[in-house]
Amino acid sequence: MKYMIHPEEVMETLNMLQSQKLDIRTITMGISLRGCSGGSVHDVGRKIFDRIVNKAERLVKVGEDIEREYGIPIVNKRVSVTPIALIAEGFSPDEMVVLGKYVDRAAEEVGVNFIGGFSALVHKGFTQGDLALIHAIPQTLAGTERVCASVNVGTTKAGINMDAVSLMGRVIKETAELTRHRDGIGCAKIVVFCNAPEDNPFMAGAFHGIGEPDASINIGISGPGVVLHVVREHPEADLGTLANLIKNTAFKITRMGELVGREASRRLGVSFGIVDLSLAPTPAPGDSVAEILEAMGLEKCGAPGSTAALALLNDAVKKGGAMASSYVGGLSGAFIPVSEDLGMVRAVEAGSLTIDKLEAMTSVCSVGLDMVIVPGDIPAETIAAIIADEAAIGMINNKTTAVRVIPAPGKKAGEWVEFGGLLGRGPVMEVNCFSSARFVERGGRIPAPIQALTN
Repeated sequence: MKYMIHPEEVMETLNMLQSQKLDIRTITMGISLRGCSGGSVHDVGRKIFDRIVNKAERLVKVGEDIEREYGIPIVNKRVSVTPIALIAEGFSPDEMVVLGKYVDRAAEEVGVNFIGGFSALVHKGFTQGDLALIHAIPQTLAGTERVCASVNVGTTKAGINMDAVSLMGRVIKETAELTRHRDGIGCAKIVVFCNAPEDNPFMAGAFHGIGEPDASINIGISGPGVVLHVVREHPEADLGTLANLIKNTAFKITRMGELVGREASRRLGVSFGIVDLSLAPTPAPGDSVAEILEAMGLEKCGAPGSTAALALLNDAVKKGGAMASSYVGGLSGAFIPVSEDLGMVRAVEAGSLTIDKLEAMTSVCSVGLDMVIVPGDIPAETIAAIIADEAAIGMINNKTTAVRVIPAPGKKAGEWVEFGGLLGRGPVMEVNCFSSARFVERGGRIPAPIQALTN
């Protein structure tokens, strides 16, 4: 059946595009690498390179053509691939680093700014390939520009692999040290997941899951500025009315995203995957999730009521998107990355937003503790415990949660770190100083919760 969007719907959205910072945050092509196994590391690397270039060589041009023809800003064109650990079993950590460089070269060749899929799925245990890839993450991210890594350490069905959680605490610390000259920026390209989705178009956590087709187009839309405008336009609306207004706005945004995604997939000759309707902020003024919460009536993001306000926002966005499209996927909600959201940065600076409050808010939003900058001397065990807390929220609530935390080498709480671009800038946040080491060192697996028994 032909998919129809009426011209007036596009016209209705033009004002959002022109004055409210609405954009397509990313067109991400997912590419299966399952035919690339076999042979030496260079054999596999060349097959990976050729496969990515062959599939994605027109991705950037098609995105630019659609952007020009429809007048819809498309900020990023990206690629995600099959988790490398699945196709590189038997290679050593050093050989995994070599594969990472082939992936980076392919991303450079096709002109994308990030490529996701230097990944392992270890929620129930490790293979040798998983361990090799995880140990290769620090050197790979320090030696490449575009490669992003992710590791799934838990699911609602399997529980939490605490040995993987502990290992990722050490990997994040090592990555920070290897990119010390850039304030630990390598850690901005690592996401540790619970319940990782297979079709997420957003970096750094994107990978092309094993249930996905040969290649597909996934769209990540964004619209904090549009939602902020709606909330500010209705200062007297009660919360139920406000939720309905946000829902209607999310409907329009999602329709635009599906239009772009289907057109891109048609031109590229690959499957249309999903629309991820997440509200993804940027450091630009007026493009902030925190400012939406404040427009609802909070003096500062992080004040009492912030979790409830975020729950309303997240739910309304999901409902609007589900009405607009039958192909909603990925993460789909509201992101709260600290350094990438000017309102979040201001809230941390004012003292209203702490890591503990952020953790509470992650129970009702998409992803979790995202782009949180912490002191460089934080112990690896504390990082692991933070990951475990977020994974527990995801496991118990049957939702995706994740941690992207950046220990800034040589920096202490209250100092500032500048990453630039979409990664933004932000203050180093204070972390609870009491030790979690003995808990983390127990290892093993936290069992799946009773709600996992649904069959």
